[in-house]
Amino acid sequence: MRTECTRNYKSFQALGKREIVADFSGGTITSDGGGLLLREVEQRTAVLQRFAQCFTDYRDEKRIEHSILTLVSQRVIGLALGYEDLNDHDHLAKDQMLAIAVGKTDPTGMDRKSEQDKGKPLAG
Repeated sequence: MRTECTRNYKSFQALGKREIVADFSGGTITSDGGGLLLREVEQRTAVLQRFAQCFTDYRDEKRIEHSILTLVSQRVIGLALGYEDLNDHDHLAKDQMLAIAVGKTDPTGMDRKSEQDKGKPLAG
């Protein structure tokens, strides 16, 4: 019996100018695609945005690379994806899919200010 393969794409809400498309042709692969669904829920409900507004940010504005919303989103979405230990976040700092899920406009992390942080779009 012959298998018929059809190209099945799923478009998600864009991230700035970047188009987010699920493509099942075997390119860059992640097991955390559910993060995109969580991003879609956040786009519609803004529950993480409202949660982040509960915190007061006392950090020096000139030195901030990750907003409170980004930090809260990274932690909550990480928990939802099963990364409950904070030591997982050292590895997740390089995760482009999680960076997209939390709304980072540079999911590669190559625009980071510090050389040692380049390639890490998220807080570690």
